Amino acid sequence: MSARVPRDPDDGVVLAADPAAFTAARIPSRAANYPAFHPGYTMYPIPETAPFGARVPAYLQRLEHALNTCLPSAATDPKRLHEAVRYACTGGKRLRGLLVYAAGETLGVAPELLDPPACAIELIHAYSLVHDDLPGMDNDDFRRGRPTVHKAYDEAIAILVGDVLQTLAFGVLAKAGVLDAEQRVLMIGCLSLASGSLGMAGGQAVDMDSEDRTLSLERLEWLHRHKTGALICAACQLACIAAHAPYPVQQALDSYGKSVGLAFQIQDDVLDLTADTVTLGKTSGKDQVQHKSTFPSLLGLEQARHRAAVLFDEARAAADSVSSDAEPLLWLVDLIQRRDH
Repeated sequence: MSARVPRDPDDGVVLAADPAAFTAARIPSRAANYPAFHPGYTMYPIPETAPFGARVPAYLQRLEHALNTCLPSAATDPKRLHEAVRYACTGGKRLRGLLVYAAGETLGVAPELLDPPACAIELIHAYSLVHDDLPGMDNDDFRRGRPTVHKAYDEAIAILVGDVLQTLAFGVLAKAGVLDAEQRVLMIGCLSLASGSLGMAGGQAVDMDSEDRTLSLERLEWLHRHKTGALICAACQLACIAAHAPYPVQQALDSYGKSVGLAFQIQDDVLDLTADTVTLGKTSGKDQVQHKSTFPSLLGLEQARHRAAVLFDEARAAADSVSSDAEPLLWLVDLIQRRDH
């Protein structure tokens, strides 16, 4: 594992969209009384000698334990809501949380400092899927291989589930006693920026407005750099905050996240055309049915695949500039490039 990146007092954590938007602020003193957030540290230690791929199961165990710890029990009143919250968080690839761990390990950050942001970003992602599947948005019946939340429960519950998951994500960061006050504030700011109207939600709005329209390639890239890419970049930024990383490292990881994020979405567009519903775990062919602009529709299938491959190579180059031992980041690029769902 690479050595921890030392903190330079003159280096601040710069957020991708607006570095001045979230300056460090003093948290109310009662925050110091919040319980420390290290739900998986002693139960799921990470082996240090194995390759990163061999350590991934332990990271995923930590993440599942962290999510299980922060989510209210299904028996908590109101039971139906909390059952649906847990239903929404079951399954999935956990790529965003895993990216927090991969970037953090590359920067030499102890795993217990990465549990809160990894958990928080997965909660935001889960909320976004629940809302995106609603009839008023993407109107999908299947997610992660089973009925979407509004199908398994109802639309009102699905809306409330999204509300719960979004607010819970910021609560997890606010209560993360393993992080210092500055880190907690910066992480909350980073995640709110990435998930709001200047990030994921803004991309979703443009996506909804783009049905039955042909977008330019430039506009399509803008859409997906926000709708999909913003959270992927945020995963890298959260690791930088945990590491107190210097500005050049932040820049390199931001480049890595942007390349991975756009390649991931191009790959999604390709898989929507080439994979079946069972493999995808969600309805295939939806983009064509909704007459959405996609990278294959604008570039052609083979050129879309080529564009994704170029972006994956750009991500590898960015990872190598982060650290001389960027194996976790490189392994994750390979994993995403090979995925079939």
